Order: sequence, then structure tokens, then C-alpha cells
Amino acid sequence: MRKLLLLFLIPYITLAQDDLLDELESDVQEDNYVTSTFKGLKVVNFESTKLVNKRSLYFVVAHRFGSVENGIDDLFGLDQAVTQLKFIYGITDGLNVGVARSSFQKTYGGHIKYRLVRQKKNGFPFTIVGYNLLTINTGLEKDQLPKLEFNNRLSYVSQVLISRKVSKRLSLELAPSYLHENFVRFDDQDNSQFIMGVGGRYKLTKRFSLNVDYGYHLNRSSSSTFKNPLSIGFDIETGGHVFQVHFTNAQPMFENGFLGQGSGDWGDGDFFFGFNLSRVFDL
Repeated sequence: MRKLLLLFLIPYITLAQDDLLDELESDVQEDNYVTSTFKGLKVVNFESTKLVNKRSLYFVVAHRFGSVENGIDDLFGLDQAVTQLKFIYGITDGLNVGVARSSFQKTYGGHIKYRLVRQKKNGFPFTIVGYNLLTINTGLEKDQLPKLEFNNRLSYVSQVLISRKVSKRLSLELAPSYLHENFVRFDDQDNSQFIMGVGGRYKLTKRFSLNVDYGYHLNRSSSSTFKNPLSIGFDIETGGHVFQVHFTNAQPMFENGFLGQGSGDWGDGDFFFGFNLSRVFDL
């Protein structure tokens, strides 16, 4: 009897999972707009042009292990892992707000993300989204920096995200970015910094894609030891969420961190493994 009941329920369970996935992907065609340019809220490190739907709440757990460079000594970075917890709410389909906390430098952040224009079939060729972030670095110690003031803990990021779904499989994005750090770690580093981000997604199967993004820092200090962030990852789509796994040379997960403070060097085998797990709730 139990087996018969299970067989009867399987189709409904499968349909329920598919409904959750369909809602997450936002695949419904409206007014001839192009949809599902990206399935995750991030390409890898960089924000994508996807937004949270109206009255939906995303809970995102992002985890970044330490560098794999030290091998078995710290279990390929397990002992040096950092975590970010984030909540993102869709005020409207085109306006999101979010708050997060990362264990990297004990950083808190708040952001706003808003769609300006959408790619349309036989119409405007791009989706353009704005993104603004404010972070507070609570990890800076007054004992080590006697002149430290609250203002020194603040950083600001503004980005224009420009994406195009080139084909059913390929999506590309440009992300010109402005970063202002009130506290910089090198004397000749400008507080205001400019980065050109590029990224893309190539769909390998119905539920599996290869994602890459890179940020070229345009005015980094000549004495800086930090590197441009290069990240490679995969999106794995399952019922109700998108699971992202990746490798990157930047351990910080807030934009001010990976844009300005990426410390790893791919050429030396100094990179980090991580993942992002998103779960959506309708309110």
C-alpha cells in the first residue's frame, strides 16, 4: 500500500520541485522581454543582472575556503574558511535591497540593486542594472591604528551591470565598477578606484553551466600586492535553488574586498575553492 501511495505522489512531488525551479529562473516571457540571461544572482564573484522577484526573499550562504596552496597542512584551506550570510528582498521585480555579514574582516554590508532597462527580442539589445553597496569593516583594530575613526571603516561600490543573452547557451556581461575605500593599505593607492569587470555564462546542459568573471583594476598602486580577481565556477540548478561552486584568487565576497583586495595568484597555485547556496521564500 505504501509503495502504491509513493508511486501516486511522485508526479506531484516532481511537479512541485519544477514549479519552484521555474519561479526561481523567471522563465515566463512577458512583453517579448528576454529572460534567464543568468540563473544565479552572481556570475561568480560579480553580481549578475538577475534580480529577486517581487515579495520574494533570498537567503544566500556563501562559503570560501582558504588557499589550496598549503595542501594537506590545513586540509586545502578548510582551516582558513570564511562565510557570508545574506538576505535579499524584492521590493518590486526591478528593485532589490539586501543586507549581509561576512567573517572576512568582520564586515557588514547593505546594498540596493535596480533594473534600468531590459533586453527585448527585436528591440533593445541589453539588460542594464545598477548596483550600490556600502560596507563597514569592523575588523580594523584601534590598538593597531590609533587614529582610526568610524569613517575609516566605510567603503562604497557602484556598478553598472550590462548583459546580453547572445544565444540560448551564451550570456555575457560588462561591469564597469567604482570603488571608494576610506582606508587603503598602501600610501600611493588612490581612495577612488576604477575596475572593469567582464563575465559570462555558457549553458552546458539544461541544469548545468560554466561561469567566468574577471576584474581589471585600472589604477592599482604600483606597490600593491593585490591581484585582479579571476574566478571560474559552475551553476547547478535544482528544485528551489541554484547551487554555485567556484575557484577564485580572491577570498573576500563583498565587492570592495574582491575588487580591491584579491590576494591569490593563479600562477602560484594560490587560489580558493568556494560555493554559494541560494534559497528563495515567497512572502
